[in-house]
Amino acid sequence: MDRQEWLALGTRGMAATFGAFARSAGAEVLERDGVFAILNPAVKERSVFNSVVYSDPAGLAAVRDELAAAYGERGCAWTVWVPEDDTATAALLAAAGHRLDAEPRAMGAPLSAFAEPDLGGLDWTDDGGIEDAGALNDGAYGYPRGTWLRGIGTGTEGLRTYVARLDGAPASTVAVRYTDGDCPVWNVATSERARGRGLATRLMAKALADARAAGCRTTTLQATRLGAPVYRRLGYEDFGALQMWEHRD
Repeated sequence: MDRQEWLALGTRGMAATFGAFARSAGAEVLERDGVFAILNPAVKERSVFNSVVYSDPAGLAAVRDELAAAYGERGCAWTVWVPEDDTATAALLAAAGHRLDAEPRAMGAPLSAFAEPDLGGLDWTDDGGIEDAGALNDGAYGYPRGTWLRGIGTGTEGLRTYVARLDGAPASTVAVRYTDGDCPVWNVATSERARGRGLATRLMAKALADARAAGCRTTTLQATRLGAPVYRRLGYEDFGALQMWEHRD
């Protein structure tokens, strides 16, 4: 696949997983031609849990004001994920009062690039509690405890959560959710006391090997600045920034 095909694959995975998060958390979904948005007033202060993704820039332009009204009525901060080369959409959003909040990297790889890892000596499970994963993500992002679970819910359909423990306590987590032959990766986090031990890397390798065994062919993710170098070393290719254009009333 070329870069645009990888970006499209990642967008489909984001929309499918955001939808699952919304259903689990009791949030709303707004769908228009080529546009998918989640509205979650339970975490109105966190724009990432009120995300908009799109496959059609013209469709996004046509409904931007409708989205603004919907989020405004609910008092939610919200963000639109914009590929870095879509400068027209970025300019439209900037003119409408959005600001560039973050620039995670869109990354992907064929699953054939990943081998079954050796997990000897690792205390881990692939049936990890979403509560443990939520607490680890809250800690990693500096959120008040419970924020992550308000954002994604506790019964997310199809989400497979891997957790590694250190001295008996949850220390690292990775989650995946298969979507039409792709394996999007979510919720990667490691507690501060456990960093530098390769826990998340080993969990990811296992999750991806399991996805390949289940019939998936590719994997996609959106990487933070700190995470991107780790994913490159694992074998992911970088397809450019996904700019997060945030709006707060």
